[in-house]
Amino acid sequence: MPKRLLLVDDEPAIIKGLKFSLERDGYEIDAAYDGEEAIQMFNERQYDLVVLDVMLPKLDGLTVLQRIREKSTVPVIMLTAKGEDMDRILGLEYGADDYLTKPFNILELKARIKAVFRRAGNTQNDQQVVQVKNMTINLANRSVTIDGKDVSLTAKEFDLLHLFATNPGKVYSRENLLEIIWKYDYLGDVRTVDVHIRRLREKIERNPSQPEFIFTKWGVGYYFANK
Repeated sequence: MPKRLLLVDDEPAIIKGLKFSLERDGYEIDAAYDGEEAIQMFNERQYDLVVLDVMLPKLDGLTVLQRIREKSTVPVIMLTAKGEDMDRILGLEYGADDYLTKPFNILELKARIKAVFRRAGNTQNDQQVVQVKNMTINLANRSVTIDGKDVSLTAKEFDLLHLFATNPGKVYSRENLLEIIWKYDYLGDVRTVDVHIRRLREKIERNPSQPEFIFTKWGVGYYFANK
């Protein structure tokens, strides 16, 4: 069954080009040109992924993302202008999974879309449950609980936690994490990894400055506590 994508951008030329190219790859495409229309369409149909511009009329993209996250963990790729604060866009309060800075290459967007679906496919049949201290990670339904309480993670945050928890003690550099989690030659800043790690720590650690789960090996990268 074809994947259905929602494209949200107020520039008709961008929508037209993306729609033409993605439909040729077999995706079903819906398009919205402002934030209110995007939310209405999202509420009316089921989507496998959303490509969402930050700067939109009526409701901005970050507000749309917040509304989506209130009811869904569907992957969201943000389109941003240069100079946007990626800490905010990728942060705890918004929960974007990835971003592209305009202008971008359609081939890069396609690669990121495929990477999202590949990650989801790799975890569909995984029934393993990982228990680490007071944390339970269910790899089948991609859920996390700490002391029995649900922890809400974005897709990228869960992928990072999954990788760390199933490879305790192994140190990963930022470049390693970009290659493993993003699944392709990532063209962005390795700062993206630091942003995701910081937000993940804020969700799972009692005190992020004194972590129990995800540790930093200075000058090298990150690693997970041994069970």
